[in-house]
Amino acid sequence: MRRTAGVLLALLAMTACGSQLDPATLAPTGARDGGTAGEAGIGADTGLPAGDVPAGGDVPAAGEAPAAGTSGGTAADPAAGSTGTGTAGKNKGKGSPTGTAKAGSCEGFKNQTGITDGTITLANVSDISGPVPGIFESAQQAARAYVEYFNSQNDICGRKLSLLNLDSRADAGADQQAYVKACSDAFAAVGSMSAFDSGGAATADACGIPDIRSTIVNPERQACKSCVGTYSIRTNLISDPAAKWLAAKYPDAVRNAAFLYINAGAAPVNAKSLAAGYEKAAGWSARYIQGIDVAEFNFAPYVQQMKDKGIRAVVYYGPYQNTVKLQQAMQQQGFKPDFYLQDPTIYDKRYLQQAGAVAEGSYVFSPNDLFENKANPEVQLYLSWLNQVKPGAIPNYYGLFAWSATRLFVEKAIALGGKLTRASLVDAVRATTAWTGNGAHTAMNLSTGATPPCLKMLQLSGGQWSQVSSGTYLCGTVVDSGIGG
Repeated sequence: MRRTAGVLLALLAMTACGSQLDPATLAPTGARDGGTAGEAGIGADTGLPAGDVPAGGDVPAAGEAPAAGTSGGTAADPAAGSTGTGTAGKNKGKGSPTGTAKAGSCEGFKNQTGITDGTITLANVSDISGPVPGIFESAQQAARAYVEYFNSQNDICGRKLSLLNLDSRADAGADQQAYVKACSDAFAAVGSMSAFDSGGAATADACGIPDIRSTIVNPERQACKSCVGTYSIRTNLISDPAAKWLAAKYPDAVRNAAFLYINAGAAPVNAKSLAAGYEKAAGWSARYIQGIDVAEFNFAPYVQQMKDKGIRAVVYYGPYQNTVKLQQAMQQQGFKPDFYLQDPTIYDKRYLQQAGAVAEGSYVFSPNDLFENKANPEVQLYLSWLNQVKPGAIPNYYGLFAWSATRLFVEKAIALGGKLTRASLVDAVRATTAWTGNGAHTAMNLSTGATPPCLKMLQLSGGQWSQVSSGTYLCGTVVDSGIGG
């Protein structure tokens, strides 16, 4: 598995001239429709006081649609109902906002950067504006959804959570400026997703802010000591289940494979690492490795090259908009490989809407469970609260991992209680070796940040995604491609 769509949509945003945005100016975000509420907390986003959700009843257990309500204190009196043992509220246990974390004593709890008597401020720094507007809006929506879910019935030592939304604008400079703001105004950052996350890496590292991200996409961020990607991946480490599963099903096709990618940023090294990893892990043969420029509109020459080389398997890394162009060109030229594989970038309703019939049969390797799985309470909890925050919002795996990141913060902060500091939180997160986000995704080793060895194989059939690999997750080993490490 790769650095995936965090990089891929970034690459679409990387025009020949680069971003023309002023990195010192942070675009206002946070309105209910992703608009212009400013560097706002939850209260500004919803028109409600921080910590409140619309009145009308209790929040149900995991898996049910959220009927909003409050318990365990209000914005005016956040300590009301506090037990003094880390959290208040009646809903506890695996599916609750606090999970199974055993609440630590609040004795000795101190206000510090981002923490007042009433609130703990968390930042989310994601690409909202820029060349591809809203590319990672789902990450902010998900972080906000979890904060509202938590605030509806819990607190941390008498404090409610407040979310500070910042826009990294698909620009390394803007990411860096946003983390200057986060370092000074927030206790931690949760669920952030930026294509150019290298920009704020040194800033986050220097101030020691716990940066629990949706996904890390650049090596500089991977090197940040206080930064963790909830979707844990390393450039040179390739998990082999997808390669082996496809090799067993299409033994001849994998010996005649093409690896195509957007020709910008980190995509070339990622594609070459994947090709080398698949060759090493499962006997694939990459006969055609080719980048396609960001602004390219004519995909026909690349399709003709694949036809001339006898390609029978196509692997592509790029935004779903370009996926559609490639698959349409393949159809127009009558080129039908034995299979087409992509990362979860295309596991998105908008891809299906644009691609139509040309998407049929496509494979995806996925580190998380399907949104269609009604039997997964955590996934359904994410979907229900996402719809509460932004009715009609389209879920994707950036959002799911941002939700998971916010849960991770909550569970570790609850357990630390009065011992909560930036340093102690980083240590607690780094000690986590099998984080599943309460069953939302495969286990991630946050201690090493290594690529996980397990995934699901999904396939589109009849316009619907379904899991085609056996078991809960298909597990194997992780191989070092020797590229990008």
